[in-house]
Amino acid sequence: MATILLVEDDKNQQLLFGEELREEGFEVLVVGTGEEAIETVKKSAPDLVVLDVAMPGMDGIEVLGRILGEDHRLPVILHTAYSTYKDNFMTWAADAYVVKSGDLSALKAEIKRVLQKRGKPQS
Repeated sequence: MATILLVEDDKNQQLLFGEELREEGFEVLVVGTGEEAIETVKKSAPDLVVLDVAMPGMDGIEVLGRILGEDHRLPVILHTAYSTYKDNFMTWAADAYVVKSGDLSALKAEIKRVLQKRGKPQS
């Protein structure tokens, strides 16, 4: 079973996304800040990170750089409500970019695609 680190500052979205991903068979670690994400990557070695971009304090783009500095092979999917971040060249280091929606089928499909591409265990 793959372990996904979900980095999301909105509590309601944490609950929704976490539950949906658990139903797909993933183990899900949930944190609400960039600092917690970096610490969790160091301590827990997740198989994949789903990372919000617009967060207070350290934004997801800075977190992406710091996570990849810890482990450049760790797959990261940017998951944001704003498609405009796609124009930021720093986001190109992510394995995928998914715009948030109430329907999580696109996110789930990208998670499975990225894990399969990386040869990681899936659900």
